[in-house]
Amino acid sequence: MSQARIPRHWAHWPPQVPRHLDIPATHLFQNALASAARHPDKPLFIFYGAVTTHGRFLADCEHLAGHLQQVCGVKRGDRVLLYMQNSPQFAIAYYAILRADAVVVPVNPMNLSDELQHCVQDSGAQVIFAAQDLMPQVLPLLLPVMLPVLHEGQASAPGVGLKHAVVATYSDHLPPDTDLRVPDFVRAPAQTFDVPGVVGWREALAAQRAATPMQAGPDDLAVLPYTSGTTSHPKGCMHTHRSVMVNTVARPLWMGSLPDSVQLAVLPFFHVTGMQNAVNGTIYLGATAVILPRWDRDVALECIQRFRVTGAQLISTMVVDMLSHPHIERFDLSSIVSIGGGGAAMPEAIAAKLKALTGLDYIEGYGMSETMAATHINPLQRPKRQCLGIPIFDVDARVVDPSTFAELPVGEVGEIVVHGPQVMRGYWRKPQADAEAFIALDGKRFLRTGDLGRVDEDGYFFMVDRLKRMVNASGFKVWPAEVEALMYAHPAIQEVCVIGVSDPRRGETVKALVVLRATHRGQVSEADIVAWAHEHMAAYKIPRIVAFVEHLPKSGTGKILWRELQQQAATANPSSTESA
Repeated sequence: MSQARIPRHWAHWPPQVPRHLDIPATHLFQNALASAARHPDKPLFIFYGAVTTHGRFLADCEHLAGHLQQVCGVKRGDRVLLYMQNSPQFAIAYYAILRADAVVVPVNPMNLSDELQHCVQDSGAQVIFAAQDLMPQVLPLLLPVMLPVLHEGQASAPGVGLKHAVVATYSDHLPPDTDLRVPDFVRAPAQTFDVPGVVGWREALAAQRAATPMQAGPDDLAVLPYTSGTTSHPKGCMHTHRSVMVNTVARPLWMGSLPDSVQLAVLPFFHVTGMQNAVNGTIYLGATAVILPRWDRDVALECIQRFRVTGAQLISTMVVDMLSHPHIERFDLSSIVSIGGGGAAMPEAIAAKLKALTGLDYIEGYGMSETMAATHINPLQRPKRQCLGIPIFDVDARVVDPSTFAELPVGEVGEIVVHGPQVMRGYWRKPQADAEAFIALDGKRFLRTGDLGRVDEDGYFFMVDRLKRMVNASGFKVWPAEVEALMYAHPAIQEVCVIGVSDPRRGETVKALVVLRATHRGQVSEADIVAWAHEHMAAYKIPRIVAFVEHLPKSGTGKILWRELQQQAATANPSSTESA
């Protein structure tokens, strides 16, 4: 790197941490093999007190990989959907797919059939790992010949492509008894599905089929997480074993994590942050993760105390909830040495309260599905609040003019662009999206993040606004174009514009401004639209506020002026119907 471009943030680099990271040029499954060899009897996952050791994990992955290859016909490079809540089975399925040299397609378990169908069709997946409570969403997407029998009266979906499903039961990994509060869907006993191509997890494991030798290398595709944006449908982010390995190794090194670390694993595994930190990072280290499928502050606090948790990745709303516990002082939190997260800035008052209670700073970071988690993290020895952090190993991040791409000076607001080894190869089968997402600067390929930010005099990055349309609801990214595309399926909707509005609990929430068809006016209420949305999209995407309007403002070319509506909402109290 030339003298002119020596980054100013290097002055605040974590001590004893190298600036360059030599990433293992190996298949990700090698990490599981190594940890099982070193720590075969050590707890890898703790699930309400039940332990899955590193050795047991490896054996289950091998047998399920054999099932994928011998029964489902999965070959190198095939895509396999993974549709579950946080659980040991999620991680086992993830690594079984990798062991079969296939590509993991993680799907948000809040997604319903309409959203799931796009991932199936776009990825070309023919096989899915799914939890039994989610099978009602999967069954309509299996071979259409089954549908008239299983779902009388529903329309079939020809050509979807799912031929095989392996069904997991969370309670298989519960201890015989536990005093921890367990959600009903986790406690539920095993169900059976008498459907061709559908097999239970236990049955698939019991056959103990052997997988063939691994053939994939570091530059083969490994994970295809879907993300949205300005388009109406989510796009698959192509990540290789090499690009996934980057943050698998980088974050533990940055945070000083050790094989004896115990991670509270509550961020969703389908999302790259939870996936990398709690699953891939834990396996790489040979460490332990305490898994919760959903946030429950009482259970989380008890697990921290009981299992001597050393690190926790929590979004700001979780920290707010935890610190508001009326008896938090009764819990022993002394084992925690690091706590952090991202997705939304931590309020100053909450960060101060956390510091007073634990003596710890909340370490914020920044990343995207396109970068397989972090490109920026605050240094532990000198974090700044409400700050994205500094670029980590081998990342070149800049703030540029969104129109000219000229780099801007300190303090000026522009678009954040990033170049680094964790950046995706591109979008799955979307060359036009790639052309819009990447730019060349100084001979390097940079990803346009769509986030507006600034850099201070120390080289720390701060978020200012968003260039792309996006609503940040409790840390979940909601892309209005995707929600609009789903809502246009409602027969009463003529036009719709989705925006974000302030919400005291979620930070932002989703609002839909709807123009009804003339034939449905007076026949459909705002609450009816919300109820319909509950049946057709993930809960975090649902418009909590619906307002009927006579028309939507448009530009001279006919485009809906969503920015104008967004600004109006920011300065006025919306007259609309709210629904939880």
